[in-house]
Amino acid sequence: MIIKTPRRLHLGLIDPSGSLGRRFGSLGVALGEGYEIKLMPHEKPEIRAEGEDKETIKFIIGRMNKHFSTGFNYLVEVRKAIPRHIGLGSTTQLSLAVGVGIAKLNNINAEIEELAEIFGRGKNSGAGIYTFKYGGFVIDGGVKEGIPPLILREEFPENWAFLLVIPQAKRGFDEEEEKPIMASIRGKPEIAKEISHRILLGLLPALKEKDIGTFGRHLSEIQTLVGKHFEDYQGGEFREDVKLIMEFLRENTYGYGQSSWGPTVYGLIRKSEYFMLKAKLHDFLKDHGIKAKIELGTPRNKGAEIVMENAYLLRLINSVAKG
Repeated sequence: MIIKTPRRLHLGLIDPSGSLGRRFGSLGVALGEGYEIKLMPHEKPEIRAEGEDKETIKFIIGRMNKHFSTGFNYLVEVRKAIPRHIGLGSTTQLSLAVGVGIAKLNNINAEIEELAEIFGRGKNSGAGIYTFKYGGFVIDGGVKEGIPPLILREEFPENWAFLLVIPQAKRGFDEEEEKPIMASIRGKPEIAKEISHRILLGLLPALKEKDIGTFGRHLSEIQTLVGKHFEDYQGGEFREDVKLIMEFLRENTYGYGQSSWGPTVYGLIRKSEYFMLKAKLHDFLKDHGIKAKIELGTPRNKGAEIVMENAYLLRLINSVAKG
């Protein structure tokens, strides 16, 4: 089988203080061009992947066997990858892709949320889990016990997009590096209230009405407020090494932000504006001596897909599973 996942942009955490009894609460949006993974039963374990992807796959195969006795004899080939720890949700997308694939091969009926909890995902944010499951724009209800619940999922306008800028800079924190930060951070309730107000009466009505200007303005304000929660850990509301790029995005897009710990930053645009803005941004980066990759982030309003390469193989797998 072939499993194709989204990428995800993380649009912010609402309340690290947990002032109402639930910590964090996250916003995210699914983009195209995520992982593409081939997974099939095999006579012996074989993983065709690089670096951290290989270690993650080994971990997920082990967790699936521990909880469901699914064994280890799989071929897992990463055909297309999301770069690790740059703010695009690589670990959650890869983990769920492999876990769901193994579950399907073994006729195991497990919810995405159940697998995510088994794999240790969703401890701070559910954005990656729900963009994997549903695509589109998602908001979770914060962490109390277990996986944060999905409280909203909306279609993202197909003619909107994101101008993605991925500088050649230090990667964002990985899960181990962020653990002590997330355990110790205590955001300010007054900031959380302002973020919540802008989401409820700014961002969401604009999304419903497909008002890109208003949506982008509130997104920028929310991102700035979110940055205040984390400025002690990243040198300001945004990372110091992306501030020049953020100025360009502020002046040339409808709204802007930093995805998770970065270094990926983004500007909200109309899809039709991409090539004009890409050329302008290319010149800006060259003038300032900044090396960065520029990409189009297209919205994806569906979750991960599983495609069987061979219908006969599917029938064979099902017959074996049924004994």
